[in-house]
Amino acid sequence: MARCFFVSDLHGDRGKYRRLVQAIAAEGPDAVFVGGDLLPAAPSVRDRSSRNFVRDFLVPSLEHLKCRMGERFPRVLLIMGNDDKRIEEREVQEAECLGLVEYIHQRVVSLGPVQVYGYACVPPTPFLLKDWERYDVSRYVDPGCISPEEGTRSVPISEIECKYGTIKADLGRLAGDAPLDRAVFLFHAPPYGTCLDHAGLDDVRIDGVRPEVHVGSIAIRQLIEERQPLLTLHGHIHESAELSHAWRDRIGRTLLFSAAHAGDELALIRFNLESPADATRELI
Repeated sequence: MARCFFVSDLHGDRGKYRRLVQAIAAEGPDAVFVGGDLLPAAPSVRDRSSRNFVRDFLVPSLEHLKCRMGERFPRVLLIMGNDDKRIEEREVQEAECLGLVEYIHQRVVSLGPVQVYGYACVPPTPFLLKDWERYDVSRYVDPGCISPEEGTRSVPISEIECKYGTIKADLGRLAGDAPLDRAVFLFHAPPYGTCLDHAGLDDVRIDGVRPEVHVGSIAIRQLIEERQPLLTLHGHIHESAELSHAWRDRIGRTLLFSAAHAGDELALIRFNLESPADATRELI
């Protein structure tokens, strides 16, 4: 049941999207998970060029694929990522209205007997765009990073949410009290202290201090440790697989996969929900 693809961090690379579409058409998976950072970078927070990407490239590509595949067209479950401007969220939602994708940030959907949870936000980064950044478990910010209260946003939020919102609180509301042993989580951020969150900071010094090389979310790790979902999917840290020599990890019974990749290839993870431990990763 449910042969799946997982990709992440395509950053508007049309070549990677075309390779993904070709693989979907050739293999006919039941579901495709897309873990955020969908859109090309824009020179400013208000630049709308990524809107043109969704409208002029992504939607037509999926429409053509759906016409070609008919009833074999897979469910495409996606979230956005910290490099995606939230002002473009409406374009993604319009693609959902066309029946092309399912936008699942802070939502739960069923995939057969499995519940799929989506969550896009990441802990504070050194980057200025803060649309998808939250404090993690407290108002701590790593050296060299910029707090969610600074930087820029393409969509305004309340001062209270900006100052006091945390990933930990969001995940508590999202997961609730439901059993998670048959749940899949589609995250953008990886959990802290794993093979999936190793950033290229080994030789960096900030004001003479060596920053933490593990930059994932403590809140996401705590959720996994305490609730033990079946599988969690991650992206965000492009270089992690190269630095740690691993694209997968495990916390207790929970399997963790990352589709982030620093090279020009598309990192495509194939897995089956009946036997996720047999997953494979191919660079195409």
